[in-house]
Amino acid sequence: MTDPSSDRPKRRVRYSGKNPRQFHEKYKEHQPERYANDVAKVIAGGKTPAGTHRPIMVREIINVLAPQPGEIAVDCTLGYGGHARELLAAVQPGGRLLGVDTDPIELPKAEVRLRELGFPQKSLLIRRMNFAGISRFLAEVAPDGADVLLADLGVSSMQLDNPARGFTFKAEGPLDMRMNPEHSQPASALLNKLIEADFAQLLTENSDEPHAEELASAILNANQRDPILTTRGLVEVIQNAFAKRGYHSEGKSDDAVRRVFQALRIAVNDEFGALTTFLRHLPSCLKPGGRVAILTFHSGEDRRVKQAFKTGLRDGVYASIAEEVLRPSPEEQHTNPRSSAAKLRFAVRGSRITDDEQ
Repeated sequence: MTDPSSDRPKRRVRYSGKNPRQFHEKYKEHQPERYANDVAKVIAGGKTPAGTHRPIMVREIINVLAPQPGEIAVDCTLGYGGHARELLAAVQPGGRLLGVDTDPIELPKAEVRLRELGFPQKSLLIRRMNFAGISRFLAEVAPDGADVLLADLGVSSMQLDNPARGFTFKAEGPLDMRMNPEHSQPASALLNKLIEADFAQLLTENSDEPHAEELASAILNANQRDPILTTRGLVEVIQNAFAKRGYHSEGKSDDAVRRVFQALRIAVNDEFGALTTFLRHLPSCLKPGGRVAILTFHSGEDRRVKQAFKTGLRDGVYASIAEEVLRPSPEEQHTNPRSSAAKLRFAVRGSRITDDEQ
């Protein structure tokens, strides 16, 4: 005999207080198509709805890339698909958008969103991969190169907001930080392998942490006593280390927490290594006259992009590059605070053949 209660619809989990606070409780934000007015209120308040992402500097990116109907556009970091949506529309009719992302959780969702826009099936091609290998993908599907290419190097809001992914220090979750959970090792495992000198160097190179040696020592000693397996566990270790030195009252621990999380995330995902590989092969991915735009979010990324473009201009690989870095407008920074760290650089491919193309 079946239990009649099994046929009853499951009730939504209730939350305490007037508004939901936990990621999983924000059911309206997770369903923007059903609760458009509620989502609009969240955005109007300068916040990003849970489980979504607001594309940054869209107008500026479209202006510098100038996509045209019939062209091939590439979004190297598809994310939520906000930039891709604009690029896909701009290259119609007759154009194609090639989109890649390494995240196996978010990529299928982004493809569904883009397919639902109603553009021709062949105008969109999606591949799950790290953008470092974009040259191999293009050699396969567009051997003459792309007309337009975009790389947004920021972490997506979907990854940051979901505590289960382990990127955020604002909520309890596993100390993971992998953009592709199917590969590599979580941040908790990385801590077990680091020695103090290497960890201090990592904090300096990946986030310009001024207290790198002190924090490296405090974190690894704490991890040795009791393995740090959660995001809040790491936050507490950092805050305690600062409190012992009298820094906590100055508010410095909050900034240190952000920098440590950033440094570990970059190391876990080998972000600098991927970027270096991408920049080395980038010219071979573009047709002569092809345009590339790259959004960066911290100095380590921006330095690499700036130097690669300057070297390419000097060697004749690029015909022109951005003379000055572009930043989000004051209005965008006000309405979307997560855009405030963004820097946009762009370049135009010249006619010189690179070693990769010979």
